[in-house]
Amino acid sequence: MNQRRKNNLQSAGICQRLFCFFMKSLAAQAAKPVTLGSPVINQQPRITSRSRFDEQTLASIEIEDDTRALLDNKAGGGFFQDDRKFTGENGTGKTKTPRKMVSIKDEPEIINHPNKKRRKNNERQMLGLETGNEDVRPLRSILKVGSKLRETSVQMISPKHTRNSTIKLDSIDIKNEILEEPMLNPHDIDPNLLQKMVYDALVWSSLHGLVVGDRNVQRSGIVPGVGMVHAPISLLPMSFPESHWTQACELAPIFNELFDRVSLDTKFLQDSLERTRKADNFTSRLLDIHSKMINMNKKEEIRLGLHRSDYMLDAQTKSLLQIEFNTISSSFCGLSCRVSELHRNLLTCYGSQLDLDFKKVPENTAVDQFAKALAEAWKAYNNPRAAVLTVIQPEERNMYDQHWLSSMLREKYPLSVRKTLAEIKAEGKLQPDGTLVVGGEPIAVVYFRAGYAPTDYPSEKEWDARLLIEHSLVVKCPSISYHLAGSKKIQQELAKPNILERFLDNKEDVAKLRKCFAGLWSLDDSIVISDAIEKPELYVMKPQREGGGNNIYGDDVREALLRIQKGGTEEDAAYILMQRIFPTAFPALLVRDGICHKDHAISELGVYGAYLRNKEKIVINEQSGYLMRTKVSSSNEGGVAAGFAVLDSLYLD
Repeated sequence: MNQRRKNNLQSAGICQRLFCFFMKSLAAQAAKPVTLGSPVINQQPRITSRSRFDEQTLASIEIEDDTRALLDNKAGGGFFQDDRKFTGENGTGKTKTPRKMVSIKDEPEIINHPNKKRRKNNERQMLGLETGNEDVRPLRSILKVGSKLRETSVQMISPKHTRNSTIKLDSIDIKNEILEEPMLNPHDIDPNLLQKMVYDALVWSSLHGLVVGDRNVQRSGIVPGVGMVHAPISLLPMSFPESHWTQACELAPIFNELFDRVSLDTKFLQDSLERTRKADNFTSRLLDIHSKMINMNKKEEIRLGLHRSDYMLDAQTKSLLQIEFNTISSSFCGLSCRVSELHRNLLTCYGSQLDLDFKKVPENTAVDQFAKALAEAWKAYNNPRAAVLTVIQPEERNMYDQHWLSSMLREKYPLSVRKTLAEIKAEGKLQPDGTLVVGGEPIAVVYFRAGYAPTDYPSEKEWDARLLIEHSLVVKCPSISYHLAGSKKIQQELAKPNILERFLDNKEDVAKLRKCFAGLWSLDDSIVISDAIEKPELYVMKPQREGGGNNIYGDDVREALLRIQKGGTEEDAAYILMQRIFPTAFPALLVRDGICHKDHAISELGVYGAYLRNKEKIVINEQSGYLMRTKVSSSNEGGVAAGFAVLDSLYLD
C-alpha cells in the first residue's frame, strides 16, 4: 500500500515537472516579439476584412508586446505637434528647445486583464467619496471579456476640502474600483485578425492623408510630399463615458465666452501677470505688446478664437478635470478627423468580429468647423481680395495637419497663404488705413500656428513681425490679449473663489466650469507649498508656457520649491502648482512606424471650440470637434524616455 502511494507521488511529481517545463517554454515564446506576415496589397481604397495574405509580403507588419524600444527617442520615439517633439509630461527631462507638446500627463491607475471574473469592490463606498448620482465606469478597453483592476495605492484629494483655496492635499490609501462588466483585453485579439487590421489601417492612413513628416528625412518639414510617414495612431478607439463626453461638449461654448470676456479686461490681465513679468522674459515681452495696444486704445472689433480645452477623467472621483485651455495654435483639427474616420472604417469592416458598433465613434468635423470660422472672419473683414495667412515655423513636420485646414479654405472659401514670422517681417507692410500687406497681398485674417514659445522668436525680427500684426486691422487668431488669457497664471487666477463671477452672470454656467477645475495654486501660498514639499507626488509645477515639456513632477517638485525658497527671488511667479490627476490606464494597441505595440496607456480628451464676435454680435460660439491623444502609461523616470503618444478617437460607452 505504501509502495503504491509512493509510486503515485513519483508519477505526480514527474507530471508536475513536465507541466512546469511546458509552461516555461510557452512563456518564453510569448515574451518574444512576434513578426507577423503582411497581406497582398488591397486594390480597393476602402478597407475590406476579406483581404488575403501571402508569404511574400509578411515581413512588413510587426506586433510587439511592449514599447520599451520606442521610449528611447534615439530609437524613433516621440511625436510631432507643430514640429514639436512630444516627450510626455511625466518626466523632468529637458529638450533642446521647448515645444508645444501633446500634454498627456500624470500617474496612471492600471487596469490588468486576467481571464477570471471580477468581484465587486465596496471599499470606495466606505470612504464616502463624492462621485455624483451617475455610476460611471473608468476608462477602459472597448472590447468585451474578463477584466479586473489591480489593487494599488492611489493618492487622492479628500472630499472634505474645497478646490482652489488654501488647502492641503490628503493622502488616502484605497483600492481601485473593480469594473462590474466583463471586457476583452485587446492584447488577446487573434494574431491573424490583428495583422489584417494593422495592415488595413496603414493602407487607409496612407491613402487618406493621415501622415506627418519623417524627422529622419531632412527636407520633410520644408517640402510637401518628401519623407511622409503615417501618423502615430491607436488601432482602436478609446472607450469614454458618454455622460462625460456630453459634459465636455456643453462646456465648450461657456469657455469660449469666458475667455473672450477675459481678453477684454486689460486690467485683470496686466495685474494678474505683473509678478510673472518680473520672473519670465517671454511673458514680459508679450505684456509689452499688450501694453502698447492699450496705450494706442487699440480695439479688436472682430474677435476670433479657435480653442481647445483639454481634460482627463480622474480614476477615483470619476470627475472630468480640466488640464489646460489653449487659445493659440490649437492643432490637430485636420488629423484628428482622419483618425475618427479610420476607426469608423475599421469597425465597419471588423466590428462584427469584435462586437463593436462603428456608430459609437462620434463623427469629427473639427477641420470643417475651424475652416468655417476662419471663412466667416474673412467675410466680416469685408475685403474679397484679402487672404487668410497662417503663421508657421520655418520647418513644420506637422504641415499636413495644417494643409487639411488650408485645403478646406482653398476649395470652398478664400485664398490661404503660409508665412513664417521672419518672412512677415521681410515682406510685410502696414498701409495708412491699417491694412496689412504681405508679399503684395492684403491680409484679412492671421491664424497663428507658431509664435507661442520663446524659440519662435530667435531674433528681434520675429518680435517686430508680431508687433506689426497687432498694429494692423487684420482679424487675429489669437490677438495678443487672447494669447495672454490662455496662460497658466490666468487659468490659476480664474480658479480662485468669486473670480468667474467677474466675467459670467449665469450661475449655472459658473457651477459647470467650477466642477471641472482641478486644484490650482500660486507659489506664494505658504501652506500649499509646505504640503507640496512634504508630498510632492500629489502636485505638478507648471511654467508659463504652452505645452508640457517643462513641467516638474515627483521629487523634482520638492527640489524646485526648496531651491526657490532658498533663492529668495521672484522665480516663484514663473510657476503655478496644480493638483496631479490620476487617470485610469487601459490596454491599448499603438501603431508607429508600421509596428503595432501592445502596452497599457492613458488618454486625454481635447474639445475644440470656435468663437467669432463682430462688435456686439456673436457670429459663432460652438463646440467644434475633438482630439483624443493616448500615450503609454510608463514610468515618469526621465522626461525624454517617458512617453510615446498617438492620435486616437472616442468610443462612447
